[in-house]
Amino acid sequence: MKNNALVRELLRSAAVVAAMACAGPVFAQEAAPQEPQATAGGIQDIVVTARKRSESVQDVPVAVTALSAEMVQRQDLTSIEKIAARTPNLNVGRASNGSGAQLTLRGIGSSSTSIGIEQSVAVVVDGVYYGQGRIINEGFFDLGRVEILKGPQALFFGKNATAGVISLTSADPTDTVEFKARAGYEFKAEQAQLELVGSGPLTDTLGVRVAFRASKMWGGYYRNVADPVTYTTFDIADNSLEGHVATPASSKAPGEKELLGRITLRWEPTDRLTATFKASGAYNKVNNSSWNYVAYNCPSGSSQLNGFACEKDFITHQNNIPTDIAANFPFSKSDGQLYNRYKSYALTANIAYELDDVTITSVTNYNWNNNRWACACDFQSSAAGTWATENSTYHAFSSELRALTTFDGPINLMVGGLYQKTKRDFEQYIMFANIEDSTQSAANRYLATTKTSFTDGETTALFGQVTWKVIPTVELAGGVRYTHETKDSFFTQPYNNAAVQTIFRDQNDPDGLGEVFANQSFNNWAPEVSLTWKPTSQILVYGAYKTAYKSGGFSNGGINSKFSADPLSDLTFDPERARGFEGGIKTTLADNQLRLNLGLYSYKYKDLQVDFFNSPIFAFQTLTADARTKGAELEFEFAPRAVEGLNIHGSINYNKAQYTNFPEAPCYAGQSQAEGCNIVLAGGGTRQNLDGKPLSVAPKWTGTIGASYDHLIGNGLMFGINADVRYSASYLASGFGNPDSRQSKYATIDAGIRVGAEDERWQVAVIGKNLTNRFYVTGVVDGPSTGGASGGVTPAHADQLGFGTLPRTVMVQLSTKF
Repeated sequence: MKNNALVRELLRSAAVVAAMACAGPVFAQEAAPQEPQATAGGIQDIVVTARKRSESVQDVPVAVTALSAEMVQRQDLTSIEKIAARTPNLNVGRASNGSGAQLTLRGIGSSSTSIGIEQSVAVVVDGVYYGQGRIINEGFFDLGRVEILKGPQALFFGKNATAGVISLTSADPTDTVEFKARAGYEFKAEQAQLELVGSGPLTDTLGVRVAFRASKMWGGYYRNVADPVTYTTFDIADNSLEGHVATPASSKAPGEKELLGRITLRWEPTDRLTATFKASGAYNKVNNSSWNYVAYNCPSGSSQLNGFACEKDFITHQNNIPTDIAANFPFSKSDGQLYNRYKSYALTANIAYELDDVTITSVTNYNWNNNRWACACDFQSSAAGTWATENSTYHAFSSELRALTTFDGPINLMVGGLYQKTKRDFEQYIMFANIEDSTQSAANRYLATTKTSFTDGETTALFGQVTWKVIPTVELAGGVRYTHETKDSFFTQPYNNAAVQTIFRDQNDPDGLGEVFANQSFNNWAPEVSLTWKPTSQILVYGAYKTAYKSGGFSNGGINSKFSADPLSDLTFDPERARGFEGGIKTTLADNQLRLNLGLYSYKYKDLQVDFFNSPIFAFQTLTADARTKGAELEFEFAPRAVEGLNIHGSINYNKAQYTNFPEAPCYAGQSQAEGCNIVLAGGGTRQNLDGKPLSVAPKWTGTIGASYDHLIGNGLMFGINADVRYSASYLASGFGNPDSRQSKYATIDAGIRVGAEDERWQVAVIGKNLTNRFYVTGVVDGPSTGGASGGVTPAHADQLGFGTLPRTVMVQLSTKF
């Protein structure tokens, strides 16, 4: 009888969620709620630190998506990509070179092709700013909370947050001894994962937490079905020809290996002082740096390089560096296999001292990372072959000090300062054009060109805010951040094969432009003001004027072209600035069973940084344009007390992001005059006018709807199930109006089911993502060595190489806690 009752309860629980998930139209869950407790009805409160103080998400004049530690665990949200895959208006594209990522929020993001561009969507880890795209190579685990703040966030999170902030906070030591272990296996990638956490007090005043995570793939998400190709080189020294066999890259990619660790110490010698120290390290390696690059749309339907059909599928065609060349190729594996290897570590000290009415906080950090790769940089099989390797090191030191008052009176203050010092060292080695020079050294013999660059940066900022309770229900807040930055950079191309010196300017070029030095200095004031009205404890109405600033910079991975008369201007770019308005209403209704929020925004962007890759000649240039984004976001969450443990959530989002001033934008590869590439420049060349055209990866409509249900089923067991649908309208993946880059509308489904002990001592879960197995791209480049010159009478478009996302994945996860 007990077994029959158990079965009936399981069927009843599954039926409740299935009925709720199938009801109604497709909406979006913008502010993901904390997972409900099965023993408590109504909506659970969500605490965020969007204003550097702990507040309910319903009390802050900021659009925030908050993910609890429990939700991160249940849905395996262990990377920024996975977080983006379930968050409307946020897209993450993984790239092989350049910055390594394209993060886009509300249609505003930064191109991946330049390593010198810092992301418009800033990533903050334990209160420390990380602006580099390579942060997506970090695996995030054992988190305390995740907050996604939308819109400019200059005041509380520092520079380079013109589009928003992804704030990640790792878990701290617990007051009692706790051990957790979690093991998982994902079937598509044949990936095993293991996570171990130990936490508790060492003494009455000192606590420790040690967390470790390792994973390994025996398979992959994508299939590489390339054939061997022969790369034939022409020796310019003696006019001889030599053939080199390029074998297929790994058939299953990315074949990832990952090792992460973190140790946290928290010291509380008095009730007033808390000091937390975190030391973390990460190692990540994959078997192909461009494992997710897919030729998904080609003018003729087939690749211009290898004749394979271009398909919207999880299939690639890429080859290793020929073994005989790889033996002496700098930073290549000896067997020529493609790879990306990322290493990092970080040290963070957070000290908080509480006086009677003032809290003083200090956050000091040092972080370092090194990234190396070897890529088939045509991103397709090609007998013409383009291979490259890169070694890039970045490190940063920062220290922030701030004071926050909590007076009983109507006025309170927050003041602070930030100092940061950064350094990037960059080197790259490129082989293409079927050329060699047997008179050169073994390392240079098969190279076409090399690059060496560095940038040293220094930032000083002062910031402050005053909050005034005009009356008990009305608060006026105003603040400003002043930022001063300097960047000293250098770029040169030390070696160029004589056959390409008409394209690439040599280091010792007689025109004196072979070495480029840049000494940049930026100053910015970024004010912010907000007004909130809380007529009741369940309703908040707010409006805000915000500004933000993202520093200018230097394209370390650019090209000093012989065709350019001003390489300094080509390699440097101006700061990006944002200003505009945001407002809305947040409500908690029906005896705390319904949360309903509406937000509106409109922002103008001055000198939005846009990176352009000219595929026919392998030229990079960072440009700036003006843009505007405006939209509305409606979200809801319903947790009826009549059905404890049930939570239904959703939202719908409208966003319009377009250029407002880009009258001389570069033409995409092979764009004809009739297609708009018809503006002739005085100095030569043609351009297009993109005024009024959409930005890249900026769908007008996004949305999800989801439900979760947790229920006691007897015998000390807890049953849970969840399902979420995410929808996106179509968008251009290109920032230059290329219609071939269009990603059609799509919907994905994530779902999970779990059974475990009521006291959480053990749990078995099955977690599925992208169950529709939908292929879609979140960024794109014109295929290198494809397409023709722009501005002609006849179109000659390039193949579209998109950054594909993950296919259907299903993971079995076992957890224990004691």
